[in-house]
Amino acid sequence: MTAEDFQNGQVLLIDKPLTWSSFQAVNKMKWALKSKLGLKKIKIGHAGTLDPLASGLLLVCTGKFTKRIPELQGQVKEYTGTFYIGATTPSYDLETQVDETFPTSHITDQLIHETIPQFLGEIDQKPPIFSAIKKDGKRLYEHARAGEAIEIAFRKTTIHEFEITRIALPEVDFRVVCSKGTYIRSLAYDFGKTLKSGAHLTVLRRTKIGDYDVKDAMDVTLFEHSIGPDAASV
Repeated sequence: MTAEDFQNGQVLLIDKPLTWSSFQAVNKMKWALKSKLGLKKIKIGHAGTLDPLASGLLLVCTGKFTKRIPELQGQVKEYTGTFYIGATTPSYDLETQVDETFPTSHITDQLIHETIPQFLGEIDQKPPIFSAIKKDGKRLYEHARAGEAIEIAFRKTTIHEFEITRIALPEVDFRVVCSKGTYIRSLAYDFGKTLKSGAHLTVLRRTKIGDYDVKDAMDVTLFEHSIGPDAASV
């Protein structure tokens, strides 16, 4: 594609690597477009953040298509991943260390499957304290890292599909289709609580956003190479 193609607008499907922030991925792509196509300016942004500890589909819009970001952010999303049953962490994932352990001897495959329906449809969910939501002018994770106790309000979210794909306690693999604003980390925490135990998220991959599928996505580095050599070296 040419510089004009990117300026006119593209929706690029990127498979974000683990440990990269969404900002890092977009920044890397912006640098590639500028250096390889000789662009002085290019509008670019992503349609929905993925945490550094998550991999998978990131929709990146360029040029005139950045206007489509709000529409794309509202699409239904699909995730796969793993819950670790029997322990919790303050961040509800691997960002922080285990803070409490719980019994799991009472948990059976049947109990796990019977718990699923409680999370289908519209549910009340409390976002994790380690999240980017703002309260009192600060991100929640800033309050958390400062050791400040803060009240977090419940939010409405919708779980369209929730499927358990593997049980090998303490690990449980899942597939979830959900609305915008759903925190899978909170789902892990609440799921463990409902099992009269505890849980946290250890693996997360976003596989779909609306009709876009991670199977059609490319690696950030591959995208960089696909554009061609640096404009300065041509």
